Amino acid sequence: MTFILTEFYSGTWHPLGRVTGGTLYPGLMVTSGVIYKLLRLLALPVDIRNVCVLLAPAFSGLTALAMYLLTTEMAPSPSAGLLAAAFVGIAPGYISRSVAGSYDNEAIAIFLLVFTFFLWIKAVKNGSIMWGALTALFYGYMVSAWGGYVFITNLIPLHVFVLICMGRYTSRLYISYTTWYALGTLASMQIPFVGFLPIRNSDHMAALGIFGLLQIVAFVEFLRAQVPSKQFQTVLTSLVLLVFIVSFAGLVLLTVSGVIAPWSGRFYSLWDTGYAKIHIPIIASVSEHQPTSWPAFYFDLNMMIWLFPPGVYMCFYRLKDEHVFIIIYAVLASYFAGVMVRLMLTLTPVVCVAAGLALSQILDVYLRMDSSNPDAKKQGSGDKSAQGGLRIARNKVVGIYSNFSKLVVSGTVLVYLLFFVAHCTWVTSNAYSSPSVVLASRLPDGSQFIIDDYREAYYWLRQNTPKNTKIMAWWDYGYQIGGMADRPTLVDNNTWNNTHIATVGKAMSSSEEVSYPILRQHDVDYVLVVFGGLLGYSGDDINKFLWMIRIAEGIWPEEVKERDFFTDRGEYRVDEHASPAMRNSLMYKMSYYDFHNLFPPGQAQDRVRGVRLPSQGPQLTTIEEAFTSENWIIRIYKVKDLDNVGRDHGSAAAFEKGHKKKTTASKRRGRPVLRTE
Repeated sequence: MTFILTEFYSGTWHPLGRVTGGTLYPGLMVTSGVIYKLLRLLALPVDIRNVCVLLAPAFSGLTALAMYLLTTEMAPSPSAGLLAAAFVGIAPGYISRSVAGSYDNEAIAIFLLVFTFFLWIKAVKNGSIMWGALTALFYGYMVSAWGGYVFITNLIPLHVFVLICMGRYTSRLYISYTTWYALGTLASMQIPFVGFLPIRNSDHMAALGIFGLLQIVAFVEFLRAQVPSKQFQTVLTSLVLLVFIVSFAGLVLLTVSGVIAPWSGRFYSLWDTGYAKIHIPIIASVSEHQPTSWPAFYFDLNMMIWLFPPGVYMCFYRLKDEHVFIIIYAVLASYFAGVMVRLMLTLTPVVCVAAGLALSQILDVYLRMDSSNPDAKKQGSGDKSAQGGLRIARNKVVGIYSNFSKLVVSGTVLVYLLFFVAHCTWVTSNAYSSPSVVLASRLPDGSQFIIDDYREAYYWLRQNTPKNTKIMAWWDYGYQIGGMADRPTLVDNNTWNNTHIATVGKAMSSSEEVSYPILRQHDVDYVLVVFGGLLGYSGDDINKFLWMIRIAEGIWPEEVKERDFFTDRGEYRVDEHASPAMRNSLMYKMSYYDFHNLFPPGQAQDRVRGVRLPSQGPQLTTIEEAFTSENWIIRIYKVKDLDNVGRDHGSAAAFEKGHKKKTTASKRRGRPVLRTE
């Protein structure tokens, strides 16, 4: 644990390096290390890599258990909990992060999210300091594991605020919240990456505000019991006005003075979907931060999407404190999941809860074969003679409560469940089970074609370059290069330094004359780009190029301008109509260098963009091709050293070109020709 929090790693973010503890959430690695040590203590010879690969599936089992416990608190029947646990176990919205090999923060975070909510419901129900302390303990664990802990930090205070507004303040609510907030805040502040954010960041101020509000409400309840009603109203009005004015003025003053940091960019992007693209393009450039399309809800939730509203309605029907929590959770998670694809992960648990509640209600009614129409039980017994004469007519079961109706409904539900299982299996197999570094496609005969260019390129780097070789690539590939090629990189997926990422974006989007000094300044030996024009691989760097430009423009608006990379008609093109800035950029040259030679003259075509390219490809002067993978997906270029006689590379290349022409001409004409260029 101490090593993770204090380590300084120089193998990435060259030449800055990175303090590990201050730039990541350590919960995932600490959990893996503890499990590894425990298994070794039990004399089980496991490798740490096995632990990392199987960690997510193991925690998905715990998530199913936590889901059962949470849902059982909402329903009188345990069948709802069993259904919810089964749903979350195979739902594509969660299984995308719980498959084997998915070693990411969410692998353990969703279990902690669901279990923390269960503990919070138990704390509210019992008003117990013990349950409140357990909630705080797992909340602290959640803070150490995932940045999404802010969702809990704001959802629990909102639940308390709504209960107060509904007139449901109780001592149980006071005890549970104050215990959670006091201990949970202290626990979260022990994480170096979080530090003093819980008391200095606007994202956490709602929790602090509700903590203060609870003290006021408790004091008011005390006054109500001590002061006569007329005087109480006067005191209450004065107290509310005074507290509001003082709190608002203090919040404004602390925010203006910088003691309390403003809302983070990710928070703003949740409420204003265009904010990140304009102000913080590094956030908007991540595919998981894009708005969710409607088909994605059906793809990840399937039939649960129409069981979700009835389940929420049932919470309105019962409307106890715990049901209010589920309603608030459902509303917020639905909105956030629509704003950002990644937050489908937080919506899936509450959808499973609601679907479990709705489906269990249906099955509890239609699987009960020994009961007649429930409405018949509410009828009066009547006189004995009437009972004797009409006994057969009254006991006759008709309509939706007949055995035939129950059989039809139960069979229909069973068919839906079978289709749901088949859908989840298909999605898991085809969408969420393929490693990101090994691509696959289908040939016309139906056989699978493996595209292994990533590993091929990383293996080449590992075998053909010195250990301290510096690699420049876009941040998407930083972890892969560091882990599989074992070479230092300029940026990686941690994205903790926006300026350094913008520097890479500037180098990629500038001409060679501008890019070369940047490469030399950062000791870059090789530049790696991903190009899918040959096979039609759409996840290449040309399709990401606009984000590199936007990020660089955010730091150097006078040197890099996004509009320069569009044509006069506002089109983003790579063919002969491409803008001069696009054709001269380092990214364009590295992607299309020598590409036209793969085709007959004048027929070079980019299969991703679907355009025909110029007959003459770009030329390079400051870098040279070092490696191109089998399917041209990975291209690696070596940065040239400075010229021996101090010339720039353009002049040196022109001289060499002229020298060759001079030699040829002298042989043909018999006389040397002096040329200066």
